[in-house]
Amino acid sequence: MNHWSDKLALIVITLWVGALWTVGYIVAPTLFHQLSDRQLAGTIAGKLFEIVAYVGFASAFYLLLHRLMRVGTSALKQGFFWAVFVMLLLALAGHFGIQPLMAALKAQAMPADVMNSVFSSRFKTWHGVASVAYLIESLLGLVLVLKARQ
Repeated sequence: MNHWSDKLALIVITLWVGALWTVGYIVAPTLFHQLSDRQLAGTIAGKLFEIVAYVGFASAFYLLLHRLMRVGTSALKQGFFWAVFVMLLLALAGHFGIQPLMAALKAQAMPADVMNSVFSSRFKTWHGVASVAYLIESLLGLVLVLKARQ
């Protein structure tokens, strides 16, 4: 674990998992607690989740490539590799699947807040799906942290 690419992998894991946990479980709840304008809080949180998704895409690409280059195809037998891969799939699904659906519901509800519109139940459902996917991604991040040096 003395190679510079191994050290960079640890930094990338720290950045990705730290961003997931910080934005999802500290920053976003704080925004909704502190800001009286829930639409503004949601807009800011959405932008932060977008940034975390892009951090995740880049991190997953590096970590998957790094693992494949270091151990070859035996990486496909490692929990670390599959945790990164599933995290990437969840990030892609959230960013390119779920978030656009939620944005469309918000746009359809305009000028009203989506939570005070006929779209509120569908928005709540998709928000719940997004939350569960984010939780799974965050827990898989714990797997990365624990298996990083294996």
